[in-house]
Amino acid sequence: MTETTSAAAKDTGQAARSQGANRGGGDPAGRGRTTIADGVVAKIAGMATRDVDGVHAMGGGMARTFGAVRDRVPGGGRSVTRGVKAEVGEVQAALDLEIVVEYGVSISDVAADVRTSVVEAVERMTGLEVVEVNIAVSDVKLPDEPDEDEEEEQPRLR
Repeated sequence: MTETTSAAAKDTGQAARSQGANRGGGDPAGRGRTTIADGVVAKIAGMATRDVDGVHAMGGGMARTFGAVRDRVPGGGRSVTRGVKAEVGEVQAALDLEIVVEYGVSISDVAADVRTSVVEAVERMTGLEVVEVNIAVSDVKLPDEPDEDEEEEQPRLR
């Protein structure tokens, strides 16, 4: 960066100071841009979806299988965005969710609750307008089915 300044820039700066203008006057909110990554919106939507009663898991069969394996790897952690796809624009967001519901719940009621929860969370936290939340129910968790996430491996030796 150079120290030289043009005469016009010096004159402009002196004129602004002599008129008593504030530096960077105006609303601070108008000073720059904020961008929100797709992954941020996906995490918010994933957390909001998991909080709804009747949602057993998120993601399709293959995603859940790979996720269960990844969860068992030390440091792998549970993926909050499994089953969530977000598309984020400058002022709007659209989401696609894939869920597994508990047996016996009303799927339409769970879907409506998920939409409400996701829209409220994303709009509150990001200020983006959520234009659509598409929900695909990929499975129903039956009461007698073992839970993929909670299955314990049997020891080979006794």
